[in-house]
Amino acid sequence: MTDFWLISVPLDKTSFQSLEKLKNTVAKTNLASSFKFPIPELKVGTLDILLGVSDDLSRLDTQAESVMRKTSQCMAQVMDQFSDKVLENALANGVDLVSYVTTFQWDRAKYPTALPLKNLADILSKQVTQVETELKSRSGAYCNVKASLDCLERKAEGGLQIRTLTDILRREDLVDSQYLTTLLVVVTRGNYVQWERTYESLSEFVVPRSSRKIFEEVEEGIFTVTLFKKAVYEFKAKAKQNKFMVREFSFDQVEEERRERNRLSVDKKEQYGIFVRWLKVNFSEVFVAWIHVKALRVFVESVLRYGLPVSFQALLLQPGKKRTKKLREELSSLFTHLDPAAAASKLDVGVDIPGVSVGQQEYFSYICFQISVKLVDPS
Repeated sequence: MTDFWLISVPLDKTSFQSLEKLKNTVAKTNLASSFKFPIPELKVGTLDILLGVSDDLSRLDTQAESVMRKTSQCMAQVMDQFSDKVLENALANGVDLVSYVTTFQWDRAKYPTALPLKNLADILSKQVTQVETELKSRSGAYCNVKASLDCLERKAEGGLQIRTLTDILRREDLVDSQYLTTLLVVVTRGNYVQWERTYESLSEFVVPRSSRKIFEEVEEGIFTVTLFKKAVYEFKAKAKQNKFMVREFSFDQVEEERRERNRLSVDKKEQYGIFVRWLKVNFSEVFVAWIHVKALRVFVESVLRYGLPVSFQALLLQPGKKRTKKLREELSSLFTHLDPAAAASKLDVGVDIPGVSVGQQEYFSYICFQISVKLVDPS
């Protein structure tokens, strides 16, 4: 399981006793695993500031999770790796995501606790937005190079109508003089006989008996035909009417495409290494920022709901498999005293809460935020 509930309750006598009972119950019954989640005391500010920061953090929570998931998805796509391979590369401060969340410590160097809440939220917001902006730019640049290279490689390996013909043709196969030129025509196997019978009649300027089959595949072959340059347009039009496809070909163009393919291949290889390193570093950055946003939300909501002086305890719960409903009922029972009306409304829990964190959409008698570190769906 990779879904967590980050809860907070006040440290009054009743709540403290209930929290201790919860820890004992979940340990004995395997309802959940519990972990300490230390949140430092921060500068509270005024009520207006708290309310404003609460709204800002709610939006930032959604944005940070979205950027984190986009970064991991991009990592999987770029590396052509999924499932376990994504988890091996998607780390937070050098450890796996579950370990980081369950051993969370506030990063005082990045997010000094002496700063006001609004400043901390601004630092986190700028950090997440910068990663989001740069992800779009870097991803777009890499995808453009990859798409261009893929297009040229498909052309090199495609059917006779599009594939590169340098491995088939020699320069001596084609006539290119002041007056004469050689065209390449793709003919389906079923039309071979028709081609031989009719190609000379497609224009009076076709050189007699100039057609030669130079290559064939399972369903079609490619023929040459020599004619006067002034008749090329007429010949192409009549060939199309007879379901023969004239292929454009130029040794100079093919050579240019080969050079472009080599250039793009080198460019992609260089960008790949740089981009993958950037993705790993910035996935970690945005994930760490996201968990700090969760911690900030717990602090702010705890002050707003439980009041001053600041006195609450945060606890991280990892629900056991198929024990979500039972755990909700246990939490509701233990913390009914915090808000009896809210607790009563949550006793009837029909389904497990989805694994994706979407903010605190439900109201409980205790504070609860969800954290999902599930990056890939098992399949």
